[in-house]
Amino acid sequence: MKLSRVIVKLRVPIVLITLVLMVPALFAMFNTRINYDMLTYLPEDMDTVKGQNILMDEFGKGAFSFIIVEDMPDKDVAELKAKIAGVDRVDTVLWYDSLADISLPKEMLPDKVYKAFNTDHSTVMAVFFDSSTSSDATMDAIREIRSITGKQCYVCGLSALVTDLKDLCEKEEPIYVAIAVVLALLAMVLLLDNWLVPLVFLASIGMMIVLNLGTNFFLGEISYITKALSAVLQLAVTMDYSIFLWHSYNEQKEKYDDNKEAMAVAIHNTFNSVLGSSITTIAGFIALCFMSFTLGRDLGIVMAKGVLLGVIGCVTVLPALILILDKPLSKLSHKSIIPKMHGLAKGIVKIFPVFLIIFICLLPPSLYGYVQTNNEVYYDMAQCLPQDIDFVIANTKLSEDYDISSTHMVLVDSSLSPKEVKSMIKEMEQVDGVKTVLGMESLVGSTIPEEIIPEKLGSVLKNDKYELLLINSRYHSASDKVGDQIDALNKIIKEYDENGMLIGEAPCMKDMIDTTGVDFQVVNTVSIIAIFVIILLVERSISLPFILIAVIELAIFINLGLPHYFGESLPFIAPICISTIQLGATVDYAILMTTRYKQERLIGADKRDAVRTTLTASIPSILVSGFGLFAATFGVAVYSDIDIISSMCMLLARGAVISMVLVILILPALLLLCDKLICYTTLGMKKCVKK
Repeated sequence: MKLSRVIVKLRVPIVLITLVLMVPALFAMFNTRINYDMLTYLPEDMDTVKGQNILMDEFGKGAFSFIIVEDMPDKDVAELKAKIAGVDRVDTVLWYDSLADISLPKEMLPDKVYKAFNTDHSTVMAVFFDSSTSSDATMDAIREIRSITGKQCYVCGLSALVTDLKDLCEKEEPIYVAIAVVLALLAMVLLLDNWLVPLVFLASIGMMIVLNLGTNFFLGEISYITKALSAVLQLAVTMDYSIFLWHSYNEQKEKYDDNKEAMAVAIHNTFNSVLGSSITTIAGFIALCFMSFTLGRDLGIVMAKGVLLGVIGCVTVLPALILILDKPLSKLSHKSIIPKMHGLAKGIVKIFPVFLIIFICLLPPSLYGYVQTNNEVYYDMAQCLPQDIDFVIANTKLSEDYDISSTHMVLVDSSLSPKEVKSMIKEMEQVDGVKTVLGMESLVGSTIPEEIIPEKLGSVLKNDKYELLLINSRYHSASDKVGDQIDALNKIIKEYDENGMLIGEAPCMKDMIDTTGVDFQVVNTVSIIAIFVIILLVERSISLPFILIAVIELAIFINLGLPHYFGESLPFIAPICISTIQLGATVDYAILMTTRYKQERLIGADKRDAVRTTLTASIPSILVSGFGLFAATFGVAVYSDIDIISSMCMLLARGAVISMVLVILILPALLLLCDKLICYTTLGMKKCVKK
């Protein structure tokens, strides 16, 4: 209570200090680098990651793109190539004139090389950059190349995807926040009892969001998914704490004549109430940090930090603002649209066996759908983007006109003899889906002896340590077919060079698939164990953690099972994150109800009266919390053109509603069914067994 009274006394300095801290936080927020390349979150010890580093260190090459040029004379293509070569961070541009003078007929090229890069109306250049795939410099270079080439040209490759993704995110993100704020505000205006307090909530939460985003500067960079979701999630998840404080303050005002004393008591009570709630939410986010695919750690740290700041803001900045604005707040009260819940509570208790049957019937199909949804996720980030975006158009054209859907690179020891390399190339060309394998030995033939290959071109493909080969594949990245193809290619490469490496977007995607498959199980296990332990300690019960987690896990199974029945495919990261976030964020509803149920049983109510009273008191709070989370995420889900953002927000919105419904309907039925078990296995409740 002493600290609460200090907060009340220092209410004006608290607000002023927070406003002052927002200045460097805003500066840091705008200067925190955003990473748009999912593949950079792979573990550093993987061969694909090591290979990418070798490519950069030994050949000075990072990003790689194909550029398709349509209906342009060779002379103009040569001029265009020279302009592209002059773009900052472009290391090498390979085209026909890299091998021979354009006055010589292209038919001099080996047939497979000619067909790989030419059709009757277009030709392809290969562009290497001296910066990494997702670096700001590479993205700037992609934009400049597009401005040089115009509408006759199409830029393919992962760097083009990252560039388009960044531009789309930067356009959409301010609108995400605006939509989330407006809809959350609308929900609070309707469900709370005051016209002004929703704006006070948003001001307090907004300050904490800015401080959270500002402190991300010390992480070096954050992912675009974290940036897009963190503000929305922090708003949605920490709104509950503000509602708890407001309700507690209004209750205390009826007991104390002095508003400052009422607020001090409300702060003390709210902190105790939200402590257990916030710990479960933080535990859910921290569980993401156990992913070896470090995007989970990125999102987990930022969101755990955001929830912690949300709690701090709820017991410092928010009470300070409420006291400062106490007079206008007292004049702007209105009646909440939420009706009294006694009748509904009575009905739920009366037919509780029906809800037990529903629980049993829902479990098998939802679990089946949940498993199937996780088997049907997609990993190809191109599927996240609108089909009319530049990258998708370019890659579609590359696939349709050239039968190239992905490109791998091979790094082998340069000491391998030409005969061995040719033999290896021949074997790799027999692998299903491989269109062409290109290297020094591919270019050398009866028409072009090795001696006349330009030295600059030779240095692109070979140095004193490594030789570089390009493999054009007919299979799309992240497909099952390309996975089998990569396994077959790796087997061949290792036969010739045990240290040889297959790198590129598709091999990295395969590693990501293998990594996240394990991560999903790890994160689920860690989050369930952590939240189980927290509930056990908070409720001081062995049985209640099983009951509460069972209800929320069913909600998760239903939520993540529906995409299977709807015929939808989710981005791979969505089920991993949503299962943990939904558990951490909505188990609070169950804890709130269970805590009140225990209180009613301990003061002498029988189990039916205890559940009726609990439902009557808890449903309004659960509705406000659930609809707040729904409102903050649903609008973003509908608006966003980036499927990974849209899918995650839709799952969060739907998950909030499903969890809310199950906690209101199923949890009371389980409490009634397991009442004796709960009393025997909960500290201090054995005396309630006979009641």
